[in-house]
Amino acid sequence: MSKLIPKKISIYLFLIILGLTACYSYYQTKSFTKGPVLVIEDPIDGSLLQTNPIIIKGYSENISYISINGRQVFVDEEGYLKEKMLLSLGYNIIKVSAKDKYKREIEKKIELVYQN
Repeated sequence: MSKLIPKKISIYLFLIILGLTACYSYYQTKSFTKGPVLVIEDPIDGSLLQTNPIIIKGYSENISYISINGRQVFVDEEGYLKEKMLLSLGYNIIKVSAKDKYKREIEKKIELVYQN
């Protein structure tokens, strides 16, 4: 009976270590499976605007490249995007694209109407 207790303790310890290893592995590989994330907070798609220029605001995760209408822009250390842009009078389409280091791409399209 006394030999059985250390064996149970070693089995429980092994299972705890195995569980912690699985959790850590999942946490580290989350960015591989998740892909790039891009959220545009402002302006809202379909907005009618009367100010020019506008400021495009948003945030991103897991990206290595980001562009607005094909022009590369940069985010800060936390992944926040803040970029000033001039609108044409009338209907405007703004395409924000982001790629991760594995070349997976996400694109957000914002349609706006600018009235003077």
